[in-house]
Amino acid sequence: SMAALRRLRLCHPKAMAISNLHTSSPAFAKQHYKMLVLGGGSGGIAMSARMKRMFGAENVAVVEPSEMHYYQPIWTLVGAGAKTVASSGRSTASVMPSGVKWVKSKVQEINPEKNTVRTDDGTEISYEYLIVALGLQLHYEKIKGLPEGFEHPNIGSNYSVQTVEKTWKALQNFKEGNAVFTFPNTPVKCPGAPQKIMYLSDAYLRKTGKRSKANLIYNTSLPVLFAIKKYADALWDVVKERDLQVNLRQNLIEVRADKREAVFENLDKPGETKVIEYEMLHVTPPMGPNSAVKGSPLGDEAGWLDLDKESLQHKRYPNVFGIGDCTNLPTPRTAAAVAAESGILNRTISKILKNEKPDKKYDGYTSCPLVTSYNTVILAEFDYTGQPLETFPINQAKERRIMYHMKADFMPHLYWHGLLRGLWGGPEPYRKLLHLGMK
Repeated sequence: SMAALRRLRLCHPKAMAISNLHTSSPAFAKQHYKMLVLGGGSGGIAMSARMKRMFGAENVAVVEPSEMHYYQPIWTLVGAGAKTVASSGRSTASVMPSGVKWVKSKVQEINPEKNTVRTDDGTEISYEYLIVALGLQLHYEKIKGLPEGFEHPNIGSNYSVQTVEKTWKALQNFKEGNAVFTFPNTPVKCPGAPQKIMYLSDAYLRKTGKRSKANLIYNTSLPVLFAIKKYADALWDVVKERDLQVNLRQNLIEVRADKREAVFENLDKPGETKVIEYEMLHVTPPMGPNSAVKGSPLGDEAGWLDLDKESLQHKRYPNVFGIGDCTNLPTPRTAAAVAAESGILNRTISKILKNEKPDKKYDGYTSCPLVTSYNTVILAEFDYTGQPLETFPINQAKERRIMYHMKADFMPHLYWHGLLRGLWGGPEPYRKLLHLGMK
């Protein structure tokens, strides 16, 4: 059989490419697709699955350089030792919709005037319609002493696959002193995650008998603990009950990993800094817009994809759409927001293909399962106005075990088998599931 395979290769040098439906074309080939999706993260894969059904697989391409796709919301639990990093990842090839073209390159330049995209290997791809799902960029380097500080023990970050296990190691190695958790002075994805790891660390230290020797400090750049008052009030109760220290308007500007010192600036008193010694440090990095979007006419003044917040269509280029963390939609960047956006965007594009006006409006629905221990979650759900938009007929501001199991066990399954296959999403996605369960 091996000899037959070798003969097949000799007769048809592209035999191996044919066997892999996602192999990219040579760099010199000029390519054209009816629908081009930039990014193979949550939004990109979810929309490519939907676009395959709308346009046909041969008319859809996805530009994504990464070989691995990660379910990042679970990294909160990986950093606390409740899940493994291996369980959070699958190969990009396995989540890419079959038959859809996978261009395994990085987006270098977007030219919406010419309807073209150039990748880092020089490939130029033209499109009729474009979905931008490029996510955001982490900027550890904007904190003096990082990322090289991660080479030292006692410091981790749940926001990167390279550093999430370092969080768990730092937590396990904790003896006594300060455990410090930070929130940067930039937009972030999953704005609850920086404090979730504090609650989990508190629970772990109690479980291991070290809590009496620990001082847990949450230094956030924000003027509030959480943006939505209903949930913020519940979280303040947790903070007081567990003797956690919260300092508002404190921004991490330097890490001296060799001395185990973290330097914070007081955002209300420019020039005033404070040095805190730590036994454990969890860093949430500054974040910013994708560089290809920022460097193109598609970005707003700050560099985020400039969308109509209801239709998810670009404000100036009607054949361009967006989803997820790369956009300027005024709602927290979460996987639940992507789920809600994917259904709306699918409807918008189907209407535009028929020369009709989009009729479904995105209300900014987003959700943040605020993990408060190894078995409890406060499930925050709300919209653009900041009003709670809750799924369940109970007070979701209360810590509940059932919500923890939803976060830890049910949601990953729904992500891999529902969202990424374009089978789940739309307005208030959890409510839709609840209705299905009641039928």
